[in-house]
Amino acid sequence: MSIKHWLHEARLLLGIERSTTRHGEKLISGLGAFLGILAVYWGTRWCFPDGFMHTAGTLIMVTSMGATAVLLFAVPQGALSQPWAVIGGHLLSAFVGVTCQQLVPDQTWTPALAVGLAVAVMHYARCMHPPGGATALAAVIGGAEIYKLEYFYLVAPILINVVSIMAMAIAFNAFFPWRRYPAHLTRRQIAKPTVTAERQFELTQEDFSAAMEQLNSYVDITAENLTQLLELAKQHAEKNITHPEQIIPGHFYSNGKLGNLWSVRQVVDAANHANANKDQVIFKVVAGAGGYATGICLRSEFRQWARYEVIPQPNGHWKKLTDDDV
Repeated sequence: MSIKHWLHEARLLLGIERSTTRHGEKLISGLGAFLGILAVYWGTRWCFPDGFMHTAGTLIMVTSMGATAVLLFAVPQGALSQPWAVIGGHLLSAFVGVTCQQLVPDQTWTPALAVGLAVAVMHYARCMHPPGGATALAAVIGGAEIYKLEYFYLVAPILINVVSIMAMAIAFNAFFPWRRYPAHLTRRQIAKPTVTAERQFELTQEDFSAAMEQLNSYVDITAENLTQLLELAKQHAEKNITHPEQIIPGHFYSNGKLGNLWSVRQVVDAANHANANKDQVIFKVVAGAGGYATGICLRSEFRQWARYEVIPQPNGHWKKLTDDDV
């Protein structure tokens, strides 16, 4: 097997996804996180200029806010980033952490108990927010100044930190229509649906809900965004005819399938023989199932396999060839 094949398998094994965001979006996320943490610092200092409970050295912000900044400004549409996830995730986890420290202090397993219970509570309260685990942990290992706060820890620094960073997330993301926060405020302009081709089976939101339940794993996407993604994908599919008329050497073709069955082939050479039984195509698989393998088949067989022509994108993804690309 080639080095490219091994690198492809390693990428899949490690879960390294191809980037789908432009450079501008990456820079916006970084700037937003910078402003978010500044808001946390200055918001807490404004509320408590002399520190908490007259102790100037007491913690102004918890480190878990750094992880929250990543979610609010890099993944503002994610399920883990929504207001109830942030508020409930931090406050409930803080309550669990303080309670564990008071009931079973100075035990080697107390930090593990706090994080484990926090995860379970967030699951049941439907406010899963990964930084909440760090908030619970800080209540147990934060030291004497944190212990002295007791349940006031939920108010300062946690609640004030949360309100500050969420206020910045709402204000900052409002400047960019495609990433307004909370996700419910996002108003993407969906093109007018095309005439739906007759299908034996039509995917519905209920189908996706059932599939997610069967998957039995937390998926970081809201039902609203999932439905919108499904509709956009259906509209995109309906605009393209299937099976290209020409099979051209050097061009790329996709079988249009999903998941592990998806594959992209590049035509290396084509005989263009007058006899259909000898008109063969040599190809190599450049993405998806059977990556980097080569093969040969009749042109008619290749055309039946190929659903449409595609063109490679700079971010490693593939785009259907349309009239605008010709």
